[in-house]
Formats: sequence, structure tokens, C-alpha cells
Amino acid sequence: MSYRTNPRLSYPIYCGADPEILSLARENRKQMTLAEIKLWKLLRRKNILGMKFRRQHPLSMFIADFYCHQAKLIIEIDGGYHDDQNQKESDLGRQQALEDMGLLVIRFRNEEIEMDVEGVLDRISKILKERVLTNPIPTEPLLRGGPHPPNPLNQEGKGE
Repeated sequence: MSYRTNPRLSYPIYCGADPEILSLARENRKQMTLAEIKLWKLLRRKNILGMKFRRQHPLSMFIADFYCHQAKLIIEIDGGYHDDQNQKESDLGRQQALEDMGLLVIRFRNEEIEMDVEGVLDRISKILKERVLTNPIPTEPLLRGGPHPPNPLNQEGKGE
């Protein structure tokens, strides 16, 4: 599948990601860390409060480890290399850019997931409840461009 002309990239859920980022995200899904795999098994299939999560999801020029569009929530899993000062500065800049788009970024260390996954899930559930169930987030697009493109099957005489 070629991502150069993929119409999905215009959807607000991708925040204007370019084809290269989409391709890289696809590759990242094949190379997840053990902590990411463990958390993904618990997040997938709407296991937490019925919320859908995506893994290695492209957003603008970034790739989120996990993303829940309904809650505008990004979950990042940090390994040891995130202790490096240059990486910390890069992470902060990236987080600020994502927060400027109206997204909330929460971080967990690999060790937290490996040693206390229930605590991690409790924290995620609490944030989801606050962001979606208690204070619903408006569903308007994150960036310019309006709502999803029209469905071509809903033209006159076709579809619904």
C-alpha cells in the first residue's frame, strides 16, 4: 500500500501527518518494546472504559506510542534512553508541541509497566474519566481542515 496518496492523512485524527511519518509508524508497530506490548494487550479492544486506543499513531510530525482520540490522550512509554539530557529536552519540546494541539501527554517508564501495570491502568482510567466522562472534550478537529472528508458512497443515488 502506498502512503503517498493515502486520503486518511487528511483526517483530523492524524493532525496533518505526512506519508513518511505514517510509514515509520507502521514499522514501529513491528518493533514495540516489551513494556509497550504488555500495555497494548491491556489497552486494545476498548478494554478501558470502552475507549479506543491506537498504537504507534502518527500525529503531525510525531508518533505517539498510544493515542486515544476521544480523550485526546497520548501515552508515552519511556525506556532508559529518555534519561539522557538531550533526549529529555527533545521529549519536552515534543510534549509541548503536542499539548499546543490540545492533547494531553502522560508518561510511564518501562519499569512502571513491568512492575505495577495495575497502577498504570488505574492512572490511565482516572485520566480518561476526567477527560471524557466528567468533562467531555469537544470533538472538533485538532487542526484546520474541518471534519472528515465526505464519504464518496453517500453521493446522490448511492449509499445512504
